[in-house]
Amino acid sequence: MNFKSQLFEKKSNPSRIMHDEVNASHQLAMQINELLPAGFKNRPIVFVCIGTDRSTGDSLGPLVGTLLEEKKLSSFFVYGTLENPIHAVNMADKLEEINKRHFNPFIIGIDACLGRLKSVGVIQVGDGPVKPGAGVNKELPDVGHMHITGIVNVSGFMEFFVLQNTRLHLVLNMAKTIANGIYKANLLYKPGHELSKLELDAEQEQVR
Repeated sequence: MNFKSQLFEKKSNPSRIMHDEVNASHQLAMQINELLPAGFKNRPIVFVCIGTDRSTGDSLGPLVGTLLEEKKLSSFFVYGTLENPIHAVNMADKLEEINKRHFNPFIIGIDACLGRLKSVGVIQVGDGPVKPGAGVNKELPDVGHMHITGIVNVSGFMEFFVLQNTRLHLVLNMAKTIANGIYKANLLYKPGHELSKLELDAEQEQVR
């Protein structure tokens, strides 16, 4: 759980999409694809969905992971579900496992956060990692080359209590929008292909 919505190392301000806007999932898909790496045909795209089902507000990530698991994505890999969550206790081990399983993965961290009242329900997409535990002084690794976060409730006072009493209805609807956006991004994603010298020589030979 990333308690403060602004706690990112970011190259630019994240895009902000209200989860119940018309075409919110399509907007999200377009933003995701704009930030995905081009020119790396075989670089794996990995979504790391952070959180736990033991807290309503913090269940956003695992809900997204579970919904994506059901969609059987063709281009992306997903870790962190309701059944097998990624949280403070196992995060370092899970990230190590992911980096061993995938060569040079491009990781997108997904997490819930708290923010201003007028921002509740907003989904943010941007460069840079999520910083789980930053709001509660926990030493957890940063996650991701880019991030998707959902502002599930209001920050500033008794945040653990607020988190525990976040409405599941809102969190589930936000998770559905994020999962649908990622699914559409999966369909749209066309990684570039930088030809090696051998491949360039082979193509030139065919032209002759």
